[in-house]
Amino acid sequence: MSTTTTAAGADTLRLATAGSVDDGKSTLVGRLLHDSKSVLTDQLESISRTGTPDLALLTDGLRAEREQGITIDVAYRYFATPRRRFILADTPGHVQYTRNMVTGASTAELTIILVDARHGVVDQTRRHAAIAALLRVPHLVLAVNKMDLAGYEESVFAAIAEEFTAYATELGVPRVTAIPVSALAGDNVVEVSAHMDWYGGPTVLEHLETVPVAAAPPDAPARFPVQYVIRHGESRYYAGQLMSGTLRVGDAVTVHPSGRTSTIAALDILGTAVDTAWAGSSLTVRLSDEVDVSRGDLLAPTGPSAPTVTQDVRGSVCHLADKPLRVGDRVLLRHTTRTVQALVKSLDGADQLTANDLGRVVLRTAEPVVVDDYAEIRWTGAFLLIDPSDGTTLTAGMAEVPR
Repeated sequence: MSTTTTAAGADTLRLATAGSVDDGKSTLVGRLLHDSKSVLTDQLESISRTGTPDLALLTDGLRAEREQGITIDVAYRYFATPRRRFILADTPGHVQYTRNMVTGASTAELTIILVDARHGVVDQTRRHAAIAALLRVPHLVLAVNKMDLAGYEESVFAAIAEEFTAYATELGVPRVTAIPVSALAGDNVVEVSAHMDWYGGPTVLEHLETVPVAAAPPDAPARFPVQYVIRHGESRYYAGQLMSGTLRVGDAVTVHPSGRTSTIAALDILGTAVDTAWAGSSLTVRLSDEVDVSRGDLLAPTGPSAPTVTQDVRGSVCHLADKPLRVGDRVLLRHTTRTVQALVKSLDGADQLTANDLGRVVLRTAEPVVVDDYAEIRWTGAFLLIDPSDGTTLTAGMAEVPR
């Protein structure tokens, strides 16, 4: 890595990039890595053998991508500045690789959607915006790229930003940050552009360094899926990751789906007893009562903020596998640490979903599952459908809980 160091205690932002083919996603990512000095010396030499660095090669690592000149897989990159660490997923642009964008954006806190200034908003731009809205990515950035080929005209940028923002608003996206850039020339990526003095907003990197990051809404109720049961003497401890909210010693909790209740007797993080645990913490929990708790159960506060326990799961989905998903199929539903058998009851009027299709599904599970509405708590609203015959991931889903 470069000599750039990260500030002690700096947080981490997970982000994804998306855009149509040739909009310049890989070049933008390469520019971010290059200008933030996050490129190894040997990497820089390997992409500079013809003189000017080919920044796209920093992310187009697959041989097939280099031969075709497109991104066909999710390329993950890690870099850091003195203000923040970043985990970046460069996702594909072709419609047949939509499932890869879903994979890359599913855990992202911010998505950058690129638009070629010469072409404006196209069908694939709208598809990427729809996926970002479907996945409830908290922050959406519109990067209007190749402004150098559009004469750095403010009117070009303004028209594209207005059209995209209007469409995103219809999808329920609360706010779009639009930035005019030239990834190839470096305008407004890391350094402020000298060609667009009419723009007074942040560069891409400045926005990435300052956008708020939260594992879950600060007021979200606690959700603790049990991953492992540890027996120590006469006591039992429940290990896992707190997906949202806060747990405190003395809190009244309910074990779902059984409905049994207890209180938290002890919390332990990395071998140290604590009074409070926050979302994102990996910890063990000891309850004050001897209740039956197993892997796949979920601890949540007792009271009105309880999750929904149901055998009828419905939600929006993106089909990921080449094998179609059909009405009547028997699948495995994987949700947090719990896996149960399920039947596909309906696909919102369709007979089947094929690879990259977006749709809606209604499932009937063999056992109760504990879900939240994905729009409220992403981590306990997401689920996967698995092929029981070979373990292949079929479909990614976002649960919808009727109110």
